[in-house]
Amino acid sequence: MTSFPCEILVVDDTPNNLRLLSQILREAGYEVRSALNGKMAFASVQASPPDLILLDIQMPGLNGYELCQRLRQTPFGMDIPIIFISALQNVQDRVKAFEVGGVDYILKPFYPQEVLARVQIHLTVSQQQRHLKAKNLELQREVERRRQVELLLYETNQELERLSNLDGLTQLANRRRFDRYLWEMWQLLQIDQGCLSLILCDVDFFKRYNDAYGHPAGDRCLQHVAQALISGVHQATGLTARYGGEEFAIILPHAASYEAQMTAERIRHLVCGLELEHIKSPIAQWVTLSLGVSTMVPEVQISPQQLIAKADAALYAAKTQGRNQVVVWTAQIPPGGYKSAPSVSDGLPDRLDGGQQP
Repeated sequence: MTSFPCEILVVDDTPNNLRLLSQILREAGYEVRSALNGKMAFASVQASPPDLILLDIQMPGLNGYELCQRLRQTPFGMDIPIIFISALQNVQDRVKAFEVGGVDYILKPFYPQEVLARVQIHLTVSQQQRHLKAKNLELQREVERRRQVELLLYETNQELERLSNLDGLTQLANRRRFDRYLWEMWQLLQIDQGCLSLILCDVDFFKRYNDAYGHPAGDRCLQHVAQALISGVHQATGLTARYGGEEFAIILPHAASYEAQMTAERIRHLVCGLELEHIKSPIAQWVTLSLGVSTMVPEVQISPQQLIAKADAALYAAKTQGRNQVVVWTAQIPPGGYKSAPSVSDGLPDRLDGGQQP
């Protein structure tokens, strides 16, 4: 027997056949209900689908073939095992029974043991199929759930990766991202033998700014400067990063020295144009930048640290010369020291509105 109480619908237009089949099935422990014609049977299945149907073929109105075919076209009857039980012995009749959706065929007069054996087999198969279908559905749901979890994990990892490369205050790349990008470009341009330029810039007298206006205002100042850097670099390819504290860095792959110099000057003017008041600055009434530029063609025998050291030396020179200017590294500016080097300007005024130089 199957592991759950099974209900069987017996469909036959002969009352004696109905009574006999019903008795055999009930004595075997099945729940049984009956229908005298195809129309009644269809309505019964629609109201409450049974676990199996024993179906006569020759019935008035809707015959067994037609009923089976109609049930197979419905969501409530498409999976019910239907066993034809008929006196028709022709091979064509049996073939047609299977063609319209029957799972088995029992000849009348029938033997009770045969009926019970075939019923048991098909109920077991049906139960296994339902179990397998439920397992497949559960598996599909689990696969979908895991897909959603993996998608969420991927998105979370992407966000973590983004955040791990981002400076929280300025939303620029952070020092970690700067170091990695510089190394990647250094390796690439070793192969391409192209120029790699670096701009280091520092907010002039930023400690005095914090002392005068407070650290929250200092944070807002750095955010404004960061936006000016982004605007100044605009269409140039590369990376703009917060290098540390009030210091920023811009990596410009495939940029010659004069291109990096022009970018640095553009940034300096944009920051002046912000007109961020700085009452403690001894050189201007606004926040200003000092910038150092270096350019190299990467080689295997040298390292990116030499590019940084040269830009840092040029930045130091810019500060020593009076700040609020761009200095491009030359051989006269050794790393860690300073010798007089001319400031570089593109001839634009320090304020974008054409006002006097602060």
